[in-house]
Amino acid sequence: MTPVARNRLFALGALLVAGAGLGFVAFGNIGENLVYYWSPSEMLAQGDKAYTATIRLGGVVQPGSIQWNAEHTTLHFRVANDVKEGAASVLVRSTETPPQMFRDKIGVVVEGTYDASGVFSSNRLMVNHSNEYRAPKEGEDPNKWRETLSDSTTTASTTTGAGAR
Repeated sequence: MTPVARNRLFALGALLVAGAGLGFVAFGNIGENLVYYWSPSEMLAQGDKAYTATIRLGGVVQPGSIQWNAEHTTLHFRVANDVKEGAASVLVRSTETPPQMFRDKIGVVVEGTYDASGVFSSNRLMVNHSNEYRAPKEGEDPNKWRETLSDSTTTASTTTGAGAR
């Protein structure tokens, strides 16, 4: 076999392998392994399609909706499109301890499933925070940032119950 024929045979084999891989990705059951990222209004618009899918739901924590039961490690809150009154929102139930920065009006992404009762069961809760650090200005109290956390933590830890508004 000549070197030219060997190179052509090798190139043909590589193309066949690449084509088979592309075909598997295009026509295989890859859709079953997708995780959709939706806002509350997008998820609610999907109707029954949203019930069986694993979803990442992104939005903001609706003010006044946090209910934390430390005894049972249960957290209920509403994720809304934005903080405006009447924004589309979804009730979320999580059984994990919330991150330290979790509070009203903070951006969140929760991963889990949505059921027909209208409750999103989360197995993962992530908060959105800025990665920018700003040193305190001259005369500014360096511990001022703790006030926002302690205010929301106090509110969240004293409120218990099984559901949100």
